[in-house]
Amino acid sequence: MRWGRADPSFLRSYSRINLITLSSFGKYFLPGPTEVRPAVLDAMVRPVIAHRGPDMEALMGRIAPRLQYLFQTERPVYVSTSSATGLMEAGVRNCVGRRVLSLVCGAFSERFYKIALACGKTADRVDVAFGLANEPDQVADALRNNAYDALTVVHSETSTGVINPLEEISAAVREISPETLMLVDCVTSLAAAPVRVDAWALDFALTGSQKGVALPPGLAFGVASQRAYERSLQIPGRGLYFSFEAFEAAVANNQTSNTPAVPLLYALDLQLGRIEEEGLEARWARHQAMAERTWRWVDELRVRQGIDVWVLAEDGRRSASVTCVALPDGVSGVEITRRMAERGYTIASGYGKLKERTFRIGHMGDHTMEELEKLLEVLASVITDES
Repeated sequence: MRWGRADPSFLRSYSRINLITLSSFGKYFLPGPTEVRPAVLDAMVRPVIAHRGPDMEALMGRIAPRLQYLFQTERPVYVSTSSATGLMEAGVRNCVGRRVLSLVCGAFSERFYKIALACGKTADRVDVAFGLANEPDQVADALRNNAYDALTVVHSETSTGVINPLEEISAAVREISPETLMLVDCVTSLAAAPVRVDAWALDFALTGSQKGVALPPGLAFGVASQRAYERSLQIPGRGLYFSFEAFEAAVANNQTSNTPAVPLLYALDLQLGRIEEEGLEARWARHQAMAERTWRWVDELRVRQGIDVWVLAEDGRRSASVTCVALPDGVSGVEITRRMAERGYTIASGYGKLKERTFRIGHMGDHTMEELEKLLEVLASVITDES
């Protein structure tokens, strides 16, 4: 093959790959990254544009108000070419002068705590057992004992399938310690479950592109309250790449603060339009329906087939986007996921210390009830064989 000329054999192979992708959608149920619709992937195959030119300003001008709709906010939404972990660090660097309180209920809420320590902050933590949620009364007790610049919390804990009562926690923080800023990881809740940044008085809410938004990984989005932004201007050593000040200036000019992943922005533009067409409340309802079907399926396995499985998260504190299923002794989550892979389905084993004794289903993004039903049918046969 000469440079600059397409190899016909490569093009034929690429076409076959596309056909496989089109025919197999609905078999990838990881709790992130989630499966991406072929039309969204195709949107990325366009010429790159100058990221400081008018085409970029037009693109960001279309994206900006729809991101505000997604976050339910009037504040500007930051777009970062990074993972969501980058914006977790941004929240700590911009909003914490000295001391932070971290609510820990799983591996990713613990990550927030570790980021605070790595940034040189004094960090205390409120822990609950994996499978339980952080509750407002626990938060209130901790805030009565010490003063904190900020509190970190994960809304939907991907490792356990727990959803924290975010609105109630925020209300408790405002009542007990109104100067404490709320820093929230909404990675597996945004675009999958209700998140109302302004109404719930969240000071910094963030997510990644590869979960409820159903894009490939590589972008992160965050929104800071006015008071969080003003706080950031007084924080020394907040850095450059993740500076709230730089993000604010960029959004005001329909730009990004640093060189963006332009193809991902093309996909974002299309996907935000698709989400808007579906309707945010309808999208939330679809996710809730898939979650409830998964929980009933677990109950059916236990009650009708006598298999000792259960949903790890307690009723009333379960995520709409990911379910963590606990397994009986002698049954391995890793083996379950391997057997499912042999049948063409991708799910996840447990995360961290839950790796062997649980598995996780990511019913998020653009998945449908019909696709979920097919997965659960195959998964039931695998678990029955293993048990």
